[in-house]
Amino acid sequence: MGPLAGIKVIDMTTVLMGPYATQMLGDYGADVVKVEPPEGDITRQVGPFRHPGMGPVYLNTNRSKRAICLDLKQPAGREVVLRLLRDADVLVYNVRPQAMARLNLGYDVVAKINPRLIYAGVFGFGQDGPYAAKPAYDDLIQGGAGLAHLMAIGGDGTPRYVPNALVDRIVGLTAVGAICASLVHRDRTGRGQRLDIPMFETMTGFVMGDHMGGLTFEPPLDKGGYARHLSRDRRPYQTADGHICVIVYNDKQWEAFFAASGRTDLRDDPRFRTFAGRAANIDLVYAELARIFLTRTTAEWTELLAKADIPVMPMHTLESVLQDPHLVATDFFPVVEHPTEGPIRSMRVSATWSETTAEPPRPAPRMNEHGEAILRELGFSSDDIAAMIRDGVTTASPAAKE
Repeated sequence: MGPLAGIKVIDMTTVLMGPYATQMLGDYGADVVKVEPPEGDITRQVGPFRHPGMGPVYLNTNRSKRAICLDLKQPAGREVVLRLLRDADVLVYNVRPQAMARLNLGYDVVAKINPRLIYAGVFGFGQDGPYAAKPAYDDLIQGGAGLAHLMAIGGDGTPRYVPNALVDRIVGLTAVGAICASLVHRDRTGRGQRLDIPMFETMTGFVMGDHMGGLTFEPPLDKGGYARHLSRDRRPYQTADGHICVIVYNDKQWEAFFAASGRTDLRDDPRFRTFAGRAANIDLVYAELARIFLTRTTAEWTELLAKADIPVMPMHTLESVLQDPHLVATDFFPVVEHPTEGPIRSMRVSATWSETTAEPPRPAPRMNEHGEAILRELGFSSDDIAAMIRDGVTTASPAAKE
């Protein structure tokens, strides 16, 4: 049943940030109703696919949900949403608040219908600054929060984005925590509230928590930046036949490394002997490690370091990680049967609970897969539903089209 069993979430989000957050709420047991526009979530079109509209990005961010298509620009579509919200616990949206106001679904309107509702917006910027109405995407926020600059410092000098929708996923995770905290507050007080989770502020805090450095102080002690993170040789180390991921961090690990690698000569070097010495000379230290790791194969280093209890991991590819022995043993990538897409590789919920097991209750839905069933739950008759389909407020269910 999951720890959020009994919680009803109306998901008015698309693309990645919002759907990732609501998928997690669904995995945790909430009843998530995904409200899509008639053309569907745009990530349905990101391939490769077995069938159009069911691409991998969509499949991996929309499980554990029921789906209904609605044209919210039509009064009848908006009326369906209002009925959904009457007994909902959470509404999550990721358009700008100004767009919700234009749909006449702003918090001031919705709270009158359901004062216990958690009204959660995940969007670009806080609403009390000059960027309030600006559009935002993951790439823009990576740049604005300093990540592209940091990639340039730690790389070849060229600013780059992290090759992952890092912002969307971090802000989505932040939203899950904020929503759950708001549900606790509501249980204590009986009152819902509006909740804004802005991308720019969230990611600026995330990045600068590591890299504020001397800018923490007034006046500043330096120009900021965490030197270890920015060292050119902080990367997977090249070995005699591949690469390996290693971090030798505390004094105990370094003592073990001196012995395991045969480099006991470094023990007496003040630049290597203490944590403070290494921190002050981190570029030199990492460069020397890079030279040392070239002297043995990946397998030799892995065995040697594991015996010495020094943190070591393989450098996986997107394919090899599927065969990682730990992930295989924990069945992290189970192959499940999708009703229309056949066997697909899923991913387990990473958190575990001793009392309330969280398991994805259903695979990602087809467009409007549950539309007619949801409308019937809300009290709409067969004639009402037929009229909505005729007027383009919703679409026919997939079964009716086949």
